Amino acid sequence: MLSQTCIVLICLLASFFPFGRSLFNITFPTPHPNPEHVVEDVQRRVNESVSRRQTLQISQKDQSTCLTGNPIDDCWKCDPNWPNNRQRLADCAIGFGQNALGGKGGEYYIVTDSSDDDAVNPKPGTLRYAVIQEEPLWIVFAANMHIRLKEELIFNSYKTLDARGANVHITGGGCITLQYISNVIIHNIHVHHCVQSGNTNVRSSPTHYGWRTLSDGDGISLFGAKDIWIDHCSLSHCTDGLIDAIMGSTGITISNNFFSHHNEVMLLGHSDGYLPDSAMQVTIAFNHFGEKLIQRMPRCRHGYIHVVNNDYTQWEMYAIGGSANPTINSQGNRFTAPSDPDAKEVTKRLDTAEGVWKDWNWRSEGDIMVNGAFFVTSGVGLEVNYEKAYSTEPKSAALIDMLVMHAGTLGVGGRGNNLGMFSTNGGLPGLSSGDDDNDYYSDDSAGHKLLCLCSLYFLYLIHLAVVL
Repeated sequence: MLSQTCIVLICLLASFFPFGRSLFNITFPTPHPNPEHVVEDVQRRVNESVSRRQTLQISQKDQSTCLTGNPIDDCWKCDPNWPNNRQRLADCAIGFGQNALGGKGGEYYIVTDSSDDDAVNPKPGTLRYAVIQEEPLWIVFAANMHIRLKEELIFNSYKTLDARGANVHITGGGCITLQYISNVIIHNIHVHHCVQSGNTNVRSSPTHYGWRTLSDGDGISLFGAKDIWIDHCSLSHCTDGLIDAIMGSTGITISNNFFSHHNEVMLLGHSDGYLPDSAMQVTIAFNHFGEKLIQRMPRCRHGYIHVVNNDYTQWEMYAIGGSANPTINSQGNRFTAPSDPDAKEVTKRLDTAEGVWKDWNWRSEGDIMVNGAFFVTSGVGLEVNYEKAYSTEPKSAALIDMLVMHAGTLGVGGRGNNLGMFSTNGGLPGLSSGDDDNDYYSDDSAGHKLLCLCSLYFLYLIHLAVVL
């Protein structure tokens, strides 16, 4: 009786304290009861942002307005004081991951040490020390950094990685692992050249470390995770997937990212037989799928996947694939097919006969097909349709250049994952001396860089005062 009472008390306490929920594995995910409402809300917010931009340009004859038509960016980038109001970002997500709180309401943690020498006993000041803490944290970076991971970087719940104003690269072992946790925001990070690691102990919380088997070498791995938002990251050159979400992960938004130089880009679902993935719901919005990508943008197994206002700049095999009857709702994307005449089809049903997949709900609405691309639709009550023509809804499809032009990391270093952008100033990574063609924080970018760095320096002084 006593043990049962303790269990009840623990569960009640966890329900009142958000970070307590990370103690419990998310085994049976609960999907949004009406995913079509989420889809409609995304499109409404896009259309409202586009209309605001067009109205402002007509009234002011100003082409340099900070309003882009992208509802996520317009939510925070027009605030001239955004470096001192960073947590506003947590209110800007759209789609199935819009409930991701990250470290909202928590303290700021400033990463001052780029080393990763000990995966069991990480040093204060390092990124690894921050992400394992129990409490919500809003994590920022004191300078440009190249963090070379020795092992998987295992997160705890309620964390935000916010690298705005810095050029932060994460490479090496792992890389980022979100396992049985919730409420994580990852923003403005370069993630690339991630390799397999493991067969060693790794700490996942202040009170627990355990043996990790060999990892796959994903850029970002979601394993039984929920309420996750990955925004304005640049991902490339990893051993396995750039982003993989499996084992009941749900409530995910992947937005404004730049993907390049990779084979199997994004996997959504563990296996065709893993039924908890039927609750998976993912929004993929405003991303640029760039050069030298081959397949899986994404590759889906179960669940509801909303692919909206992305730019696909060629592929080698296919863009969107699936098995096990996922719902795929493609809206307002631009698909530019490769020159290979045998690879013009956007879609691919994997290892499934047409007699089976013809009833799968795969829709194409307002997509732009370029260079012979075509999308094979299907669904109950519909004939298989080879979508080649551009239709007028959603109306934002014709504005795809504007919606995705800032995809990838922002500001210092640009969106590419070229480590040559670093220079050395006094032994520390400094600002790039090269061209920065992706510095889009505001119309007065230089002034806002200075404001951002000053704000980080002020936070750092507070951090030192607390430590001392």
